[in-house]
Order: sequence, then structure tokens, then C-alpha cells
Amino acid sequence: MKTKRNSAVADKIAVIKRPERAEAENAVRILIRWAGDNPDREGLLGTPDRVARAWEEFFRGYKEDPTDILARTFEEIEGYDEMVMLKDIRFESHCEHHLLPIIGKAHVAYLPDRRVVGISKLARLVDAYAKRMQIQEKMTAQIAAAIEDVLQPKGVAVVIEATHQCMTTRGVHKPGTTMVTSRMLGGFRTDQKTRREFLSMIGSPGATQVFSA
Repeated sequence: MKTKRNSAVADKIAVIKRPERAEAENAVRILIRWAGDNPDREGLLGTPDRVARAWEEFFRGYKEDPTDILARTFEEIEGYDEMVMLKDIRFESHCEHHLLPIIGKAHVAYLPDRRVVGISKLARLVDAYAKRMQIQEKMTAQIAAAIEDVLQPKGVAVVIEATHQCMTTRGVHKPGTTMVTSRMLGGFRTDQKTRREFLSMIGSPGATQVFSA
């Protein structure tokens, strides 16, 4: 039987055979031809290799295990049980529908019970999920679930504010819009005072709001 941690944190991505690098580069050449250009002209000769290397960076999150990132915790906290927050964590992701950039910032907080984690690990956790093909709502929920499952705190709060280039550079062409998503668990969900404290500390995220408990 799967544990809660395995079901909530483990990424439910089908195991597939990864193509060879040469196949990926050939796919880029095909797309260049489909766009109407010649992949063999001087300016594009090195493009397939550069695109493949860029994708390795863009999507390195598939090689990251969120559980491992949060595994090392500290229990000598002298009874500290107030909010721990890391705000304005800048990230870059890609929309899974159009593979266009999502650029924004995440605010992450938790109410420790018996242990805390190094703050750099919270930033790494955000990147582990951001560096994948994503939708913002899912990414918000994944970050919160990982913290809840591994640290088992009294509460978790995650708010993400981001601009989606699939909306600003194509389709409806609405630059300047920001999408805001949130996930509140435990004390942040049940205690309005705690939730208000968190929201006041990160400021007032605006624009399109998608708040989920």
C-alpha cells in the first residue's frame, strides 16, 4: 500500500524511454523547416544543439526529488513555533500547453511542529517543480503537498504570482496581467488570523486570483 508521502509527493509521470540526444536535435531541425527556414544555413547550424542544451536546463526539475530536497531537517529549534516564511522566490517555468515561459515569484510559509528545514531548501523545492512542464495551479499544490508530507508542520501556505507568455505573446495578447494562485493547509486554512498575517507579510497580490484551500 502506498504511503501518504509516496502518493502526494511522488510525481505521477508515466515512465517513458528518453530519446537520444541526436533524436532531440533532429526534432528541432524538423521544427525549423516547418517554420519555413533552412536548418542548414549558417545562422541555424548550431541551433539544434543549443536548443537541446537549453531544454536540459529548462526541465532539469524532472531529475530532482522533492523529498530528498527536504530530507535534512533540524529539530533543535528551542520550541520555536511561529511562522517560517521565504518570500519573493523568483522562478522560471514553462506552460505545459504551449511550452512558453511562466515567470514569477513564489511565497512559501509553514508553521513548524518539531523541525525546520534550511531556507535554501524551500527555494530549491520551488525550482524542482518549476523546472518542469507546468500549470501554475498544479505547481502551487505540489509545493504545499511536499512540505506538508515531509516536514509535517502545523500548517503550510503557498502563494504564486506569475506572468504567462502564452497569454501575453499569443492568443489574447494581454501583457501586464498576473495570475495569482494559493494553497492553504492546516493552520493557514483553519485560522483566519494566521492566514491574514501571512497575506499581509507578502503584500496584496493582485490581478486574476485563483485561491484554493
